[in-house]
Amino acid sequence: MTTVLDQLRELNRTAAFNRWAGFEVVAAEEGSASLRLPWRADLGQYVGTLHAGLMSALVDTACGYAANTVGGRVTASHCSVSYIAPGRGPSFLATARVVKAGRRQIFTEAEVHDERDGTPVLIATGQTILVPLG
Repeated sequence: MTTVLDQLRELNRTAAFNRWAGFEVVAAEEGSASLRLPWRADLGQYVGTLHAGLMSALVDTACGYAANTVGGRVTASHCSVSYIAPGRGPSFLATARVVKAGRRQIFTEAEVHDERDGTPVLIATGQTILVPLG
């Protein structure tokens, strides 16, 4: 029997960007999903912390996967991210949940934490609006 987690892991394997970045789907159930990203130096920007574009990608992807659990294949029509603290690693965890699922739009929110010495540090929050593709 294929689980929601198995389905999202398979979907994640089909996305070239996600494979390059190193996104790992670590949890999923109806209405939520979590991704982990291990730190690599090539994901950083000039001061050596996680690039804001990768933080945004974590929000977008985690929210998309959470929406996928209730609406099938989706695409983002809006994504907003607030950066709270620099991401230093050694890994990052993005957790997203569906806030409201309608027929034409699915509203989601996410938090991205830096996992420092076993203590989660909030580094970004975000919201997306996703549109089911049919």
